[in-house]
Amino acid sequence: PVCLPLQFLGYLGACDRLLKQGYEEGQVEEAMEMFQYSEKKAAEFLHLLAQFNDMGFQQNEIKEVLLLCGNQRERALEELVMK
Repeated sequence: PVCLPLQFLGYLGACDRLLKQGYEEGQVEEAMEMFQYSEKKAAEFLHLLAQFNDMGFQQNEIKEVLLLCGNQRERALEELVMK
């Protein structure tokens, strides 16, 4: 039997929890990688991404702004509105 590192199991658990919240698999994996596998930061990012997407902003612009603003909602919204 192969022993999986605990970090990998933690990653799988975090991805599973985020998927159960309704996020797409590709977005979950991308968010986890972007935030060095921090479930909390990935969840914040995915939540804001969905929120700004619902407002009609383009996904690639949202991702860029959220990364620049460190997931700070108000700053990111200001940046998106100014674009």
